[in-house]
Amino acid sequence: MIQILDSSVTSRTRKPEWLLDYDQLRIMEYLARSPDVYTYPSLDQLKFESKLRSNIVAAAKKLDRSGTQFAVFKDSRCNPRYWTLTDEGGFRLNKDVEPSEAIRDIFINGDMYAFECATAVVIVYYKGVLESIGSENFNRLFPSILLFDGVYDEKLGITWSENVEYLPGDVQYFKNPEYNPKTPEWQGENVVLLENHLYFAYGIGITTKKQIIAHLNKERIPGATTSAYLLDKAARPDFAYLSQYDKKSNPLAERTVSERSFTIAHIGTTLYVCR
Repeated sequence: MIQILDSSVTSRTRKPEWLLDYDQLRIMEYLARSPDVYTYPSLDQLKFESKLRSNIVAAAKKLDRSGTQFAVFKDSRCNPRYWTLTDEGGFRLNKDVEPSEAIRDIFINGDMYAFECATAVVIVYYKGVLESIGSENFNRLFPSILLFDGVYDEKLGITWSENVEYLPGDVQYFKNPEYNPKTPEWQGENVVLLENHLYFAYGIGITTKKQIIAHLNKERIPGATTSAYLLDKAARPDFAYLSQYDKKSNPLAERTVSERSFTIAHIGTTLYVCR
C-alpha cells in the first residue's frame, strides 16, 4: 500500500494524469500491492522512485544486450576516449569528457569494455539515474566517476537493508561460501532484481534464482557441500535525495507535507486513490 501526504493528490486523481509510462506504472503497482505501507511526502517523490526503479531495470536489460564482456579485474578494458584504466582494473573518468557521455558510451560501444559483476551493477545504477534526472543534472552531480568493484559516489546514497520486501530495481547478492579459490570471481554474484522473479546477473545473463545458484555451485571447490544462496538484503539508492534533481519536479514542493493524507491501494487490476 502507498500513502501520500500531499494535497496534490485528490480522490479524483486517475492513473492517466500521473504521466507514467507502462514500466513505471508496473513499479507503482508492485508498491501498491504490498501489505507494507510505503509513505511519501508527495506524489512527485512516488513518481520519481517509480521512474528510477524502472530506469534501473531498463539499464540492466540494456547492459545485458550491450556487447560488453565479463572479465576479472586484471583483464578489464574500457574506451580510452572516456576512461582511464587503473592499475587495479577500474575505470576513472577522463577530465575532458562529460560523465553522461562516458556512461552512455558503455552501452553504445560495449565491445570496447570488459569488467566483472560488481562494476556492472554500479554502471546500471549510474545509467538509471542519468536517464531519470537528465544529462545536465547528472554531470553536475557526478563530475568525477570511478567504476570499480562496487565503488559508489556518495551522492547515490546507496544503502543496504535487511529483511525487506524486494522490488524491481533492487540490487541483491548471491553468496558462494565454498567457491573455488582458483576462480575467486565466482565467490558470489551481484544481481539486479527485474520483474517476474528474474535477475540480471552479469556474466550469467537474465535468469532465475535457481539457475544463478546452479551456475555458482558449479564453481565450488571439489567435494563442496554448501550451496550458494541469495542473501536476505538489498541495496537501494536514496530516492528521496535524488528526486530533487528530477527536472520535472519542484524541489521545494517535494518538502511540503500537508495535513491531508491519501492512500493508493491495488485491488484487482485497478489502482485506487482515497482519503
